[in-house]
Amino acid sequence: MHRLKLLLAAFAMLAVSQAALAQDAAKRRSVLVTGANSGIGLAITQYLTARGFHVYGGARKDEDLKTLNAMPNVTAVRLDVTKQADIDAAAKFVEAQGRGLYGVINNAGVAVMGELATVSDQDVQWQYDINVMGPVRLNRAFIPMLKQSKGRTAIIGSLSGFAVGHSGGAYSMTKFAVEAYAETLALELKDTGVLSGIVDPGSFKSHAREKVVIQQLTGHHDLNQPLNDEQKKVLAGVREAEAKRKDPTDVAEQVYRFLTMDKPYIHYMAAPDQTTVDRVIHVMMERTLELNTSQPAYSLSRDKLVAMVDEILAAQAKK
Repeated sequence: MHRLKLLLAAFAMLAVSQAALAQDAAKRRSVLVTGANSGIGLAITQYLTARGFHVYGGARKDEDLKTLNAMPNVTAVRLDVTKQADIDAAAKFVEAQGRGLYGVINNAGVAVMGELATVSDQDVQWQYDINVMGPVRLNRAFIPMLKQSKGRTAIIGSLSGFAVGHSGGAYSMTKFAVEAYAETLALELKDTGVLSGIVDPGSFKSHAREKVVIQQLTGHHDLNQPLNDEQKKVLAGVREAEAKRKDPTDVAEQVYRFLTMDKPYIHYMAAPDQTTVDRVIHVMMERTLELNTSQPAYSLSRDKLVAMVDEILAAQAKK
């Protein structure tokens, strides 16, 4: 009889434990991350799930979906941001899961290097279709769910959306565009309770540069193109340099801050070092001051500029 009581008590404790786990899982805020299978997207996925979020990880390939599904607190979603059918199916899938949706992180992106005078229309449009129209399409589909949760949507932009470089103009064009998109969306959604933001990384470890080099070597966006011995040496050098870059944890941390701050910013910088910060802020200040002095009749004085900076700093300190 004593053993039976102990057994019944053990079953009761197990039932309570399972109920508690189910309740805990139900409380997890869910976030959709596109391009979640590698690089920055994978770092974001791992960072968020380690801190209590459930992530719907978007990817295109079967093997990537399988890998994502094997991760704790991750549900894989087949998602190509250039295909409206994929996006619509993903929205129906997430809604059917019954968890709701608190956040969307538009991370999927591509880059092609080349001077603007020679880069092809196809390459410019390919980048625009993924980097700009991808977030536009995705947010259109998921904003209704975000309105229900009073949630948040962000784009992984780039510091190339502030400071341009040689042969990266077409990529920078797309990143400048999403800065405007994120700011405009914040205005348009202000009265709905949905918040819009953008996280701008510098050069962190990822597969993006490797993909760019393969495209340059082969002329194809398909990364499975065969390489000759010389091309393999070039790619090996790129991979060696890439391995020395900083892991993108700082980017994931900024995404987490956007999702959890009571009064989040619209813009978040994720720079790998102080040198990058100095360059970007200098470029932005130089651009602002050039605008100010370009029309002398309306130029602001130094005192007025300083007063304006102080006013903005004071407002930000209240966040």
